[in-house]
Amino acid sequence: MEKHGSCGPGYKTPLDAMKGPREEIVYLPCIYRNTGIQKPDYLATVDVDPKSPTYCQVIHRLPMPNLNDELHHSGWNACSSCFGDTTKKRNRLIFPSLISSRIYVIDTGTDLRAPRIHKIVEPYELYWKCNLANPHTTHCLGDGNIMISTMGDPSGNGKGGFALLDGKTFEVKGNWEKPGHSAPQGYDFWYQPRHNVLMSTEWGFPKYLAYGFDPADLKKGRYGRRINVWDWTTHALTQSLDLGEDSIPLEIRFLHNPAAAEGFVGCALSSAIHRFYKTETGTWAEEKVIQVPSKKVKGWQLPDMPGLITDILLSLDDRFLYFSNWIHGDLRQYDISNPRKPKLVGQVFLGGSITKGGPVTVLEDPELDCQPDPFVIQGKRVQGGPQMIQLSLDGKRLYVTTSLYSAWDKQFYPDMVKEGSVMLQVDVDTHKGGLKVNKKFLVDFGKEPHGPVLAHELRYPGGDCSSEIWL
Repeated sequence: MEKHGSCGPGYKTPLDAMKGPREEIVYLPCIYRNTGIQKPDYLATVDVDPKSPTYCQVIHRLPMPNLNDELHHSGWNACSSCFGDTTKKRNRLIFPSLISSRIYVIDTGTDLRAPRIHKIVEPYELYWKCNLANPHTTHCLGDGNIMISTMGDPSGNGKGGFALLDGKTFEVKGNWEKPGHSAPQGYDFWYQPRHNVLMSTEWGFPKYLAYGFDPADLKKGRYGRRINVWDWTTHALTQSLDLGEDSIPLEIRFLHNPAAAEGFVGCALSSAIHRFYKTETGTWAEEKVIQVPSKKVKGWQLPDMPGLITDILLSLDDRFLYFSNWIHGDLRQYDISNPRKPKLVGQVFLGGSITKGGPVTVLEDPELDCQPDPFVIQGKRVQGGPQMIQLSLDGKRLYVTTSLYSAWDKQFYPDMVKEGSVMLQVDVDTHKGGLKVNKKFLVDFGKEPHGPVLAHELRYPGGDCSSEIWL
């Protein structure tokens, strides 16, 4: 649990954060959209304390008052970017809805284990004040504002902009980006004031990806391909790094060390990791440093099956990079001591589309000798593949969920939609590298009171590897 003392929220440095207390509970959204169950999404609180009598159980559920929001990613009202400001507290979880464009402000400060709704920002606020919609990533800013990236305009076309919320009232204040400087598409972002930069990525046009993935949309420019570079001071879009038509760059992570002028982005469809970095002239460039090869298959939607890198994470000491291949079904750990030459040191299969005995036959595989066995834990066969990941502060435990986004879940893993997603935990060797599933840990969201549900992104009450930015 994070202690609010004389220093304000978060930790002074990433290495200080690694010495923080062990996680005891995790928050994660549970989604009913596209499952056939007409219930609102809810925020689940899961007990992850092995000493607790309710270990691996959902101990609280906070339902939203609306249907079909598609809760997705969340962020804090205050984090380590506010360290040193004693007027700030990490006590509100900001939860944008990907499809409805509603933003929920959740009070976690009154009762950490039983969050409640503090405020609802209705979609028209975002539409009218910003001409933006489909909010995605939330980061708090050191100045007390909250910034949320968006994927579209109110008509569902691609538009990469940023809405600012007041950190006290949670009113929508307007756009962060300079007028006329929105990006063609949007998704995730990370900022680094020491280098006067904000980097954002692109997923796709909300009105097309809302119903599933159609490869024909790639050729029509409806999916993202760029890292967009913004001037942190002037809020102007200054550069775009094109990663290719089939890239779809999703999660972007700077190294945690705020002096570092580099980081990584995971490209879903091209199944590549690109390193981005500042050049000697002060501009930004990128290079591909990891490529997960496609597998030649039959019995699947396409003859070439990509890994589909959907989430990436960096350990707080910037030693390891983790990512999930949602379609192939493996979770990977790379040593990035040399960021230009990442070295694979850990890999574990947790489901996926190429398991033995399924509809898919692998014809050619540059990496594996045979198809992996289905993943079974505590008697349950896991449907879907590893997707959202969150690392413990000390880097020793990796938590994983299997749902990507309800429309794509329904298309690629219909059995997971019927049976519910799961949350797993993988033990990490932080010395030599290595991943091993903790067989004692399973949260089965197929057994929820109102029926199977799709659980997504993981957050700790005290901050984590993807919520914290150091200035």
